[in-house]
Amino acid sequence: MVATAKIPQRQLFIDGDWRVPALGRRLPVINPTTEASIGEIPAGTSEDVDAAVAAARAALKRNRGRDWSRAPGAVRAKYLRAIAAKMIERKSDLARLEALDCGKPLDEAAWDMDDVAGCFEFFAGHAEALDKRQNAAVALPENFKCHLKKEPIGVVALITPWNYPLLMAVWKVAPALAAGCTAVLKPSELASVTCLELGDVCKEIGLPSGVLNIVTGLGHEAGAPLSSHPDVDKVAFTGSYATGQKIMVAAAPTVKPVTLELGGKSPIVVFDDVDIDKAVEWTLFGCFWTNGQICSATSRLLIHKNIAKEFIDRMVAWSKNIKVSDPLEEGCRLGPVVSEGQYEKIKKFVANAKSEGATILTGGVRPKHLEKGFFIEPTIITDINTSMEIWREEVFGPVLCVKEFSTEEEAIELANDTHYGLAGAVISGDRERCQRLAEEIDAGCIWVNCSQPCFCQAPWGGNKRSGFGRELGEGGIDNYLSIKQVTEYTSDAPWGWYKAPAN
Repeated sequence: MVATAKIPQRQLFIDGDWRVPALGRRLPVINPTTEASIGEIPAGTSEDVDAAVAAARAALKRNRGRDWSRAPGAVRAKYLRAIAAKMIERKSDLARLEALDCGKPLDEAAWDMDDVAGCFEFFAGHAEALDKRQNAAVALPENFKCHLKKEPIGVVALITPWNYPLLMAVWKVAPALAAGCTAVLKPSELASVTCLELGDVCKEIGLPSGVLNIVTGLGHEAGAPLSSHPDVDKVAFTGSYATGQKIMVAAAPTVKPVTLELGGKSPIVVFDDVDIDKAVEWTLFGCFWTNGQICSATSRLLIHKNIAKEFIDRMVAWSKNIKVSDPLEEGCRLGPVVSEGQYEKIKKFVANAKSEGATILTGGVRPKHLEKGFFIEPTIITDINTSMEIWREEVFGPVLCVKEFSTEEEAIELANDTHYGLAGAVISGDRERCQRLAEEIDAGCIWVNCSQPCFCQAPWGGNKRSGFGRELGEGGIDNYLSIKQVTEYTSDAPWGWYKAPAN
C-alpha cells in the first residue's frame, strides 16, 4: 500500500561514503499523494558543505590529478557507463521512489530513468571524444607554435530542482564528471530521495571517493554556503529566477562562473490550419506534463480566433478525460503537485486570476474523488488580458491560460511579451510560417508541431530572465571545461628585444 511505503534511510554522501550530518538533523519526506511522512533525508549545513567541498578538492588533485581530473576521458567514460547500466538495472525501484517523493506519474518517472541512463551514456561518449579534442593546433606566425588544452574547471557546485529530481541532477553531474571535474550536488529539499540513491550507485560501481558528493538539506543552510564557497570554482543551477539572482550575488565575490536555467512563461501558438485534436493533445501535454511543474511549460496558449471556440471546447473535453490519481495507479497522467506550499501557491494564482476578471473554464480545484493529497485538476483559464498576474508569472502547476489572436504579427508580439525566454511552440500546417515563428520567438528552445520533447543530444537553455548558458548537446561538456593555450618559441635565435650586457 502507498500509505505504508517507505524510502531508504540514507545519510549524506561525502568522500565516497555515508556520513551523518554534522548537526545530526533530518528532514521529513512527505508523500504528496497521501500527505503522510514516508521517511527522512539528512539535513546538511555549512559544516557538511565544507567537508564535501574539501573531499571534492582532494579528489581533483589526488595523485596530481592523474586519478581523475587529468586521467584520459576514456577512464572516466567507463565509470559513467557503469552508472548508466546500474540506472537501468534499478529503473523500476528508482521510478517508484520518484513517484512517491514528488508525485510524478509512474510511467513518466520510468521514462525519466531511461533518460538518466541515456544522459550518462551520451556524456561517456563525449568524455572519450575529449581525448581526441586535446592539443588542437593553432596557426601562428613563424617561430611559434601553439596548441590548446581543455581542462576541467575544477570543483563544481550543482544545485538542482524538484520537478525532475534525478534527471535534472544528472544533466549536470554527467557532463561535469565527463569533463574531469569533481562535484558537490545539492538537490532540492522537496525531492532528494533518488539523488541519494545515485550516491549508492556511485558507491556500488566504485567511483573514486570525493568525485561526487551529495549534500541534502534546506536551501539557506546548504545551498547558500555551497554557492558562496571560496573553494568552489563554478556553480550550475536550475530553479527559480529569485534564487538565481541570489546565486549570482553569492558567486560574485570570487568571480566564479555560473550557469543558470531559471524557468519561464512560454507561449504555444496554434493557427487555424491544424488538425484540432492533434493540436489539442500537444497543447495539453505542453502544460500538464509533469503535473504542470515544468520550467519550459507552454502555459500561454495563443489560439487563432477562427478556431478558438471549437479548440477550447475540445481542450475542456480532453482535460476532463485526463486520469488524475495516485501516481502509482495504472494509467495515471496527472499526479499531485510536490508539496502543500506549492499546492497553496497554485490555488492562490487561480483565485487571483478569477478576482481580476478571468474565467476559470475548467479545473482549478481538488478532484472530487481525491480527499487527500496535493491534487489540482487540469485548469484552463480564459478571458485573459496581458496585464494579469496569471499571464505574466510562472505558476508551476497544471494551469493553462488562453488568449486569441488574429494575425501572425499579433501572435509574435504576444508570444514575446514576457520577461522570460526559455521555450516556445508553434503548431501549423504551413511549414514556412512555422519557420518564421521559430526565428522570431525570442527563446532558447522552439518546438514545431509539438511541445516539450527534450533530448540530451540537443542543447537546452533560455534567454532573458530564463537564464544563460546551455546544458546538454555537444557543447554541454564545455560548461565544465576551461581552455589553456600553450605557446612555444621554436627558433634557436635569441629574441633580441633587449641589448645584451657586455661580458
